[in-house]
Amino acid sequence: MTYKVNLSPYKERINRARVIKPIGKVTRVVGLMIEVQGISARIGEVCDIIVQGEAEPVRAEVVGFRDQFSLLMPLGELRGIYPGCAVVPSGHNLTIRVGQHLQGKVLDGLGRPIEPLGEQEGATDYVQGEEFAVDNKPPHPLKRKRIDTVLPTGVRAVDGLLTCGKGQRIGIFAGSGVGKSTLLGMIARHGSADVNVIALIGERGREVLEFLEEDLGPEGMARSIIVAATSDQPALVRLKGAFVATAIAEYFRDQGLDVMLMMDSVTRFAMAQREVGLAVGEPPATKGYTPSVFALLPKLLERSGMGQNGSITAFYTVLVDGDDLNEPIADAVRGILDGHIVLTRKLASANHYPAIDVLQSVSRLMPDIASEEHKAQAGVVKDLLATYREAEDLINIGAYVKGSNPKIDLSLAKYDGIINFLKQPPSDYSGYEETLNALASLIGGR
Repeated sequence: MTYKVNLSPYKERINRARVIKPIGKVTRVVGLMIEVQGISARIGEVCDIIVQGEAEPVRAEVVGFRDQFSLLMPLGELRGIYPGCAVVPSGHNLTIRVGQHLQGKVLDGLGRPIEPLGEQEGATDYVQGEEFAVDNKPPHPLKRKRIDTVLPTGVRAVDGLLTCGKGQRIGIFAGSGVGKSTLLGMIARHGSADVNVIALIGERGREVLEFLEEDLGPEGMARSIIVAATSDQPALVRLKGAFVATAIAEYFRDQGLDVMLMMDSVTRFAMAQREVGLAVGEPPATKGYTPSVFALLPKLLERSGMGQNGSITAFYTVLVDGDDLNEPIADAVRGILDGHIVLTRKLASANHYPAIDVLQSVSRLMPDIASEEHKAQAGVVKDLLATYREAEDLINIGAYVKGSNPKIDLSLAKYDGIINFLKQPPSDYSGYEETLNALASLIGGR
């Protein structure tokens, strides 16, 4: 009796295997760019640079080519590299270990645990789970499910007037120090997602622990995974941190879970790509940003959203220069996402937190997922707030005479109630039904 054996998978492995690895050498280092001669490696491939006297090789990624040289950028420190260092291609792009063991953990920009654990426990965590690629394609546009379910955030201003859907992608636009991180912490603590994946890209080192303890708290940390690539890290590590966080969110989405992905901030991600682009030799285009920045943004942002099984609801913060909402990165991100929440310095300076300007903000999916009654009530509140702002100068100088305009009279009567509805201390939680009831009573008995 003869048996037929399918050898195709084994042939494929043999074809991909590199029996003899070509070893190159470092010829020059300029800034963060390492020129290597003698290797044949693809864009995105990880290489090991063997440094004499060091226990671990320096990992670097191929980012471009120039003449016969491969251009690499480090995924770590350049210290110790010298001309002639051996360079060995790994044959694959960057991957990470993913699994349930990551919940409650803090990872670096390359997906390795960095929290103060015992050495043995940390080492075990690093090898657990399955290997997962960092660079993945967005879901097929025709295989994404429609967004039809409300995702409560616990924040009254968002749930009441800017209702978000499960699988929606929202941008939080604000200048520095206006409360972006605090708002993210509120959503992470009180949101209804199964898992939170939080990426802190280019943040100050002191802000990481501050965010974990103050903004997130033990309750939020228990079901969160933090990826922290601080501002002192190389540009490529900051870039990879954003992709690592997105890959972790994709893994849990593929398990059928509802994931909340939060990234602070997309602007620093764009700045990291600008550093890489300028080092490779790209020409600066719009306000110093290279063309690759605007090509990379949709590749990152489109990876979140609805999948075939689970969902990734994403909140991306955008740091706007000089509070200018029309600067290049803010404008590009706003055009890709499904809505934007604008935080203003004027509200923050008036002790109005969260400092959400609901008239400048919009949720593009609220008309599809909110009830007709809810949409009507939210529209009335926005209309009254807009009316008050138009007449605010007249009211403040005492030039408005009560009874001149019924609409302005109504906005005056309701203004304090609207502001109290929109204000919310970070520790407060407002359930979705509670928010809808408060919204209904706010405009009731007009």
